[in-house]
Amino acid sequence: MLTYSPASSTVFASSPFPLFITPHPSTRSKFKRCLDIAGSIVGLLILAILFIPIAIAIKLDSPGSIFYKQKRCGLRGRFFTLYKFRTMIKNADVLKSQIKNEAKGAIFKSENDSRITRVGRFLRRTSLDELPQFWNVLLAEMSLVGTRPPSFDEVFYYNKRHWRRLNVKPGITGEWQVNGRSSVKNFEDIVTLDLRYQRRWSPWYDIWLIFKTIWVVIAGQGAY
Repeated sequence: MLTYSPASSTVFASSPFPLFITPHPSTRSKFKRCLDIAGSIVGLLILAILFIPIAIAIKLDSPGSIFYKQKRCGLRGRFFTLYKFRTMIKNADVLKSQIKNEAKGAIFKSENDSRITRVGRFLRRTSLDELPQFWNVLLAEMSLVGTRPPSFDEVFYYNKRHWRRLNVKPGITGEWQVNGRSSVKNFEDIVTLDLRYQRRWSPWYDIWLIFKTIWVVIAGQGAY
């Protein structure tokens, strides 16, 4: 059973598995942090250039806010607020239960999700909806490369193996994003990719994944 402590902004779990295990070495890497700062500054500059046309398109397409904010679980289960451009209709979270989940396990994916707007589909396909997350990276809540930050309703069903994916900072990109992304619908496969990243990690591996991500985005292999 999971509970939430507002004081520490951390998700706790009872036995049989501990959450407070030693974080991955990447979380202490000064090179990785410098790379994150440099990358987030570049990303925020791109955001500043594209903000007005994206904001206008979102507002003209459907009523609601420009940004989407949601509490997510980061390193060692700590909560933080994730920012994205809104790609769904207003009150989409309330309507989630009405959409068929095509994924297996503790993750939600639907290829023909009726909540996604026309502009939203374009933003997801081009990964432009992710641009505001560079602010999360600058604040050290996320990294350029890591694992995708899960929501609370997802981690509620985590077992010991699943929690290991949160030994690293959540990332804008990672193994899952460059190795299938939307086509990977089994949560256990996603966890396998996340744990592979932890085994393979080095500063240069992060750089390789960033360049591979750029290629994936250019090739139009974003999320649906």
